[in-house]
Amino acid sequence: MQITIRRAQISDAAGFAELMTHPEVFASLLQNPYPTEDQWKARLQEGATPGKVDLSLVALNAEGKLAASAGLFAVGPALRRRHAMGLGISVAPWAQGQGVGKAMMTALLDYADNWGQVLRIELTVYADNHRAIKLYQSFGFEQEGRMKAYALRAGAYVDTLAMARLHPKPPSWG
Repeated sequence: MQITIRRAQISDAAGFAELMTHPEVFASLLQNPYPTEDQWKARLQEGATPGKVDLSLVALNAEGKLAASAGLFAVGPALRRRHAMGLGISVAPWAQGQGVGKAMMTALLDYADNWGQVLRIELTVYADNHRAIKLYQSFGFEQEGRMKAYALRAGAYVDTLAMARLHPKPPSWG
């Protein structure tokens, strides 16, 4: 599948709302249900605030439809955690299995490793999301723990895995 990867824009809010409300996508997220376009506009506007370290990317297919979103976000304001970022990714069901997730991960990790001074990237993933776990492992993420009954999904408490990746060759940031 031919895609274009670029930074997310406020004008992508409708595409985000559509992607994140799809039942197959929403079931894999730790977000609140029924996000609106206005909520996504506000979220994207906040992410574009000067001084924010977050990176939000989208993948668009040849027709300009949002096929995936992915991002890196600060794990918190603590000075001693500035070297770490969290990662999130969502791929539309019609775009899964076509290399879109791999392309998004490649772009995020290029930014983290070569531009963002990121030493550690963290994520959580549902323990039964084998496709995502395999993708993360292919990029060097390792399981660091299992959190039992971590989240409520469709009326049942489910486990998640804590995974992380350290920069493969940490530069001397001296």
